[in-house]
Amino acid sequence: MPALKKLMRYGHPEGHTDVCFDDGGSCLVTCGSDGDIRIWENIDDDDPKSINIGEKAYSFALKNGKVVTASSNNSIQLHTYPDGDPDAILTRFTTYANHVVFNGDGTSIAAGSGDFLVKVVNVQDSSQQTTMRGHDAPILSVSFDPKNVYLASSSCDGTVRIWNITQQSCESNLALLQKCNDVVNAKSICRLEWQPKSGKLLAVPVDKMVHLYERDTWKKSFTLTDDFIVQPLNVVTWSPCGQYLIAASVDGVIVAWNITTKACMERIKHEKGYTICALAWHPRLSQVAYTDTEGNLGLLENVCQSDGKTLETKVPSAAAKDYDELFDGDDDDEDFLNGDMIDHEGAAVNDEDEDNLMPVSGRIRNRGVILDDDNSLDVPSLKPSESENPEDDDLTSSLRQIPSSVPLRPSYDGPLPTAPQKPFQPGSTPSHLTHRFMMWNSIGVIRCYNDEQDSAIDVEFHDTSIHHALHLTNTLNHTIADLSQEAVLLACESTVELSSKLQCLHFSSWDTSKEWIVDLPKGEDVEAICLGQGWVACATSTQVLRIFSVGGVQKEILSLLGPVVCLAGHGEQLLIVYHGGTGFDGNQCLGVQLLEVGKKKRQVLHGDPLPLSRKSCLSWLGFTAEGTPCYVDSEGVVRLLNRGLGNTWVPVCNTREHCKGKSDHYWVVGVHESPQQLRCIPCKGSRFPPTLPRPAVAVLPFNLPYCQITTEKGQMEEQYWRSILFTNHIDYLSKNGYECNENVKTEAEKEQQELLMKMFALSCKLEREFRCMELAEFMTQNVMNLAIKYASRSKRLTLAQRLSEMALEKAVELASAMQQEEEEEEEEEEDFRSRLNAGYSRSATEWGEARAESNAPELNDEEEETEQPAPEGSPEIPKPNKSKTLNPFNKVKSPEQSAAKSGAIVLGNQGRVNPFKVSSSQKSPAVSGTFSRSANILDNMSKFSRKPAPAGSHVPNKSDSAVIKPLVPKAKAKQGQVSLFHSIQMKPKPNKSEEREEKSALNCSSSPAAGNVENKKPKTGFQLWLDESRESILSENPEFDESEIIKEGMSRFRTLASEERMLWTEKAKGDAAGGDAVDGKKRKRPEQEGHELNGSVKGGSEDATGASKKRKPFAQSTNKLSAFAFKKD
Repeated sequence: MPALKKLMRYGHPEGHTDVCFDDGGSCLVTCGSDGDIRIWENIDDDDPKSINIGEKAYSFALKNGKVVTASSNNSIQLHTYPDGDPDAILTRFTTYANHVVFNGDGTSIAAGSGDFLVKVVNVQDSSQQTTMRGHDAPILSVSFDPKNVYLASSSCDGTVRIWNITQQSCESNLALLQKCNDVVNAKSICRLEWQPKSGKLLAVPVDKMVHLYERDTWKKSFTLTDDFIVQPLNVVTWSPCGQYLIAASVDGVIVAWNITTKACMERIKHEKGYTICALAWHPRLSQVAYTDTEGNLGLLENVCQSDGKTLETKVPSAAAKDYDELFDGDDDDEDFLNGDMIDHEGAAVNDEDEDNLMPVSGRIRNRGVILDDDNSLDVPSLKPSESENPEDDDLTSSLRQIPSSVPLRPSYDGPLPTAPQKPFQPGSTPSHLTHRFMMWNSIGVIRCYNDEQDSAIDVEFHDTSIHHALHLTNTLNHTIADLSQEAVLLACESTVELSSKLQCLHFSSWDTSKEWIVDLPKGEDVEAICLGQGWVACATSTQVLRIFSVGGVQKEILSLLGPVVCLAGHGEQLLIVYHGGTGFDGNQCLGVQLLEVGKKKRQVLHGDPLPLSRKSCLSWLGFTAEGTPCYVDSEGVVRLLNRGLGNTWVPVCNTREHCKGKSDHYWVVGVHESPQQLRCIPCKGSRFPPTLPRPAVAVLPFNLPYCQITTEKGQMEEQYWRSILFTNHIDYLSKNGYECNENVKTEAEKEQQELLMKMFALSCKLEREFRCMELAEFMTQNVMNLAIKYASRSKRLTLAQRLSEMALEKAVELASAMQQEEEEEEEEEEDFRSRLNAGYSRSATEWGEARAESNAPELNDEEEETEQPAPEGSPEIPKPNKSKTLNPFNKVKSPEQSAAKSGAIVLGNQGRVNPFKVSSSQKSPAVSGTFSRSANILDNMSKFSRKPAPAGSHVPNKSDSAVIKPLVPKAKAKQGQVSLFHSIQMKPKPNKSEEREEKSALNCSSSPAAGNVENKKPKTGFQLWLDESRESILSENPEFDESEIIKEGMSRFRTLASEERMLWTEKAKGDAAGGDAVDGKKRKRPEQEGHELNGSVKGGSEDATGASKKRKPFAQSTNKLSAFAFKKD
């Protein structure tokens, strides 16, 4: 099986980087050009421990809990491991040392420097030093003989020297390398090494080969090379058993050989071809760590497991080994390679016979029926050598003869459970750091300094107008914190003596007592906290959520559905993430709840599963600045709650796409929807930023993972739906009573419609007409007009016709929605008037009672005079309820139409007709007002070639073409027919004398054609307002036609205050009442006029029904008081 190469990660800045394993192989240790020694628990450790030894570190060695370093201060220093405390300065050079190593037992070190010297120093007594002189150039590398007799060194002078340590003499001088004047100019640093245990062979990398020299004779024994190597080799290292040798070149090639067979076992290429400057073999496992000159750290696993000699048998599983160790106490001297038990003494090269390179495995133990199963670690073991006890051979053969029918141990082959994620505080760095961030959010930063001398917490606000910076003494050892515009919240774990505490510093309080502390019950620890607007929440180890007011009042308490992971708060919203179950195959099983804990308490998300990337965990949870829940997982995927699609989660960004290196990450600190910004801190080679120096915040854009994002179509689709997603918060805020900037939504809608039009044009060019219709579904009325024009000019008449039909349907829906809104507004106005009248007495002595009695006969007389008998054959029509609200948009019916059944539109004897069907005949039924609104859309079609007549012109035949006019309210027929909008032509407002003449002409007319003449009815408040505002609308939008003027007027009229709209409505009704006063009747008092305003609504149906019939001539009557009441502004 070939070696498995793990992904490389950032370790140090660019420059020479060294690496080794500690004595037990539990940690990786590196040093680099930044002067730091870093201790990694594994290759995926994102928070290694750092020990600073100077400005720059050139080399280091680790043995017996001591670390010796060669730094830029030209000295060889000794530090403790893993604490990193300085222990001693062993020696100094006149320039920096290039390489330093320990001997086999860790009692001495050897170092070679740029001043051509090699020194051997005793670790316990640094005064015992031996200096080797003889090289004529800087030293490249040094290596101790395992038997502590010889020392080998390589130099820029092109030679490799073997020194006798005791005699301080040069045993051999081998001219093997190319000469150079300095280490930086050398083609190879020539990291040579002796064979472990016996020290029989010395491996020296020379150009593209590895030369192996025999001990004592110093003759070249053999050479190892491979065609895969095309550049000079830089470094070599041995396996702990001495059977394998691995070398790396300056172009990133790693090759391993079997010394016995001289066969190449592994060939690995660096992913970027960087120079590999250090190799280290794990003391027990088949792992090799390596570093390159760019400061990256890599790891190879299963190295040299494809050897044919090692695949004969399987090794026992880990459980079986533990079983053996219970009964075998004499195997302490055994070492492990790749999980196999290897006797290094037996594996060492025999002095007499070089070919006896045969490793010996441990004795086979009789475990009865406990045999290896398929789940045992499938790694090779080495062939057993001749057994010292012949009985062992019999035992081995007997074990091999066990029949295959013996049952194996029961095993589980399914997915393995995932360890649950521990609780954490979003926006904080790990708690084991001495200097760390307890919280970083959009409000400020909380730092914690936990040194031996001092333990303090610093609070800094981004906006100093909220509060000045705070310095708190951390006497209670707080580990969790949160920050808002009202308070600072801290929490600490329980100890043997003290219980867990929740402390709140309410700095926005107006009183002098700004701090309160709550002790939790015994055995209950705070695991997560958050702050909201006026409330505080904490989740505890007993799966309980406690809510307090910001002043310290205990409020709700509820049980969580599982162990808490983290909390987040914003305004009245509380977001809870907990473990919903056990995850498998590296996946977490998390649930999420969203609560609103304000005045209206409700649950939005009911424990739904939280989507995460595969084999990832939650790394950040919070809200956007606008209050939308969002979170980030360990794979860097940012997800946002889509309230417009059933509270689903949408991925909006992947921070990993912006990372330069695979070990780089972005630490999220804030999310904004307007503008669309993801604020985070770039972390080089780590997941968390350091506290010093202060990290800089970067801004990343959002990008939804749509397909074909590189194409124009994909980009526009992504922009459109991203704009839709990031404006959902405006509707949510407006529904919940928050102030929101309408300009943001307007600009977003404008951008969305522009994108739709661009996609429409692109689809037309690609001849995707069905796609054009799909895009038109999202367009507004104005943009659809442009689309129809574009389709017509592109000579796509079928598309234009279908778009026109769709526009008509949308106009009908829009008009019905507007009509419903108008009816709701009228109901609200009537409720408002009833509330106003509720304050007056209804006793007989009040004016209201007298007015009601005096007005009743007049109203009855008018009804009797205006009612006409129904045509023959029509059903008897009951009188409408007088309390029914007048609909100002009802169509005034002719006598023939008034006889029709309720809910139908009848033309002569034709029966039912379609009210929305367009007909060119003279006797076509009344067309819906919604059609008149959208008539400009159909003007492009040949069927409606006429243009609308200009305002104020006279059109004798109204059925010839569709003419746009302002909406005029019509009285509701007694039959309760459906409301229709009638298309009439705009006329100038006549004076009173002309109005009287027109009324007289209408009343005196008795010809059948009079039914087709439109009756003059009072205008609504909206029409009065539109008459006055028409000039301003046209001045701002001179290109508008009549329907667009009406639509713009409606939108502006809705923006008026409700009181102002009511005044316009009352003004219209006042004018109508003044114009309809009867000449022969008694003049009403002003109080009666106000009373009749309410009565006119109730009796409007009767009055409106008789509008098209013969009326009694009215005389001009002017009520000055009512005019003053409604026209005083």
